[in-house]
Amino acid sequence: MPLPSFVRFLFALLVVAACGGVSSALADDWPQWMGPQRDDVYREAGTIQSIPEQGLKVKWRVPIAGGYSGPAVAGGRVFVTDFVAKTNQINNDPGTRQQRLGKERILAFDEKTGEPLWEYAYERPYEISYAVGPRCTPTVDDGLVYMLGAEGDLICLDAETGDLAWRRSLKDDFGAEIPIWGCASHPLVYGDLLITMVGGEGQGVVAFNKKNGEIVWKALDCKMGYAPPSVIEAGKTKQLIVYQPEGVVSLNPEDGKVYWEIGLTPAYEMAIARPMFDGNKLYASGIHTESVMIELDEEKPAAKELWRGKPKNAVYSGTSTPLFVDGVVYGSDCNVGILVAVDAQNGDRLWTTFEATRPEVTRFIKHGTCFLTRIGDSERYFIFSEEGDLLVAKLTRDGFESLGRYHVLEPTSEAFGRGVVWSHPAFANKTGYFRNDKELVAVDLQAN
Repeated sequence: MPLPSFVRFLFALLVVAACGGVSSALADDWPQWMGPQRDDVYREAGTIQSIPEQGLKVKWRVPIAGGYSGPAVAGGRVFVTDFVAKTNQINNDPGTRQQRLGKERILAFDEKTGEPLWEYAYERPYEISYAVGPRCTPTVDDGLVYMLGAEGDLICLDAETGDLAWRRSLKDDFGAEIPIWGCASHPLVYGDLLITMVGGEGQGVVAFNKKNGEIVWKALDCKMGYAPPSVIEAGKTKQLIVYQPEGVVSLNPEDGKVYWEIGLTPAYEMAIARPMFDGNKLYASGIHTESVMIELDEEKPAAKELWRGKPKNAVYSGTSTPLFVDGVVYGSDCNVGILVAVDAQNGDRLWTTFEATRPEVTRFIKHGTCFLTRIGDSERYFIFSEEGDLLVAKLTRDGFESLGRYHVLEPTSEAFGRGVVWSHPAFANKTGYFRNDKELVAVDLQAN
């Protein structure tokens, strides 16, 4: 007999608490952006090895509104944010802010059935470019769910009921400058802290008490940017890695003290992709030809530059984060729109393909995007394309091998004159959860 959902929820919280936070959460949950450890690895066993010719089974579909934020799955619930516009007119000019009226929401659904459980909504005028909806995936931890809206509303709710626990405004409380493409830095839980980018003098990054929203520490003179913070362990030290529009910075996550900094200035302040970690190396990427491979000291929190990106080498990330596995960086390159494999030793490109972004394209697609999720410690990956297709593929330094494709949902957003889905999926309970601007879809990934 299956356990009631509230019992599963309490059990999940106990395990998370015993293990010290979100980073050790249950393997069958996806409680934040890029999964339990923010590394885009799906560790649950018993999922499909390939996609069969007859496709996959859809468990349920539910209507939602606009947004780029991915879903989060925890405690038997699926959480997603959206924007219900008072007008459906949207004008995606990348260089112009658009005023748009409507309300932002966070929604909770039953993970098994898609039944709506609760909704928290508030009026929120937009004045950003690509004013479709929120960017940040909810973060679920210790019975609470956190959301950061596109205009800087930082909100903490009871995950079971949707009741408000606390609320901050990055604009009203900190005078933060909202970037032209909106707030996109997914909040990070570390111990008793909720850490997010804010921007401004002495407050580039801010740590809050996750229970009540009180400020614990502030650090850095920098703009907000778009990249989410992350915590790694290197040099025998826990390090908070922040990628802001002028560089990559390592801080003590307990107090915000700076350990080291390496400059990197992507065009248009587009520090977006999380710097990715493998062994003693850290790769940070921006658009055009801005990227740097960093070598981390093995004995102390220190770092040095190994190499920088050049034309026609490395990978330059826009709306998705590359993965760094066994000395190879895999990611969609925003300049050409291809999936690229890069040798971490020198930045040389090992291979490229359009199969993961748009297989009908052969030469160029601006900001062509796909989202990669590694399946355990294997060479297989789930790839979600901007066309709304789910692929299973084998990725190695030797090449790309497709293991099937299934069209999950339609690309409902627009970018550079084409339809796109620019939202990272969630993988939990042998299920994939995908969204566009009209629906949230659950797809069965259990092996037969």
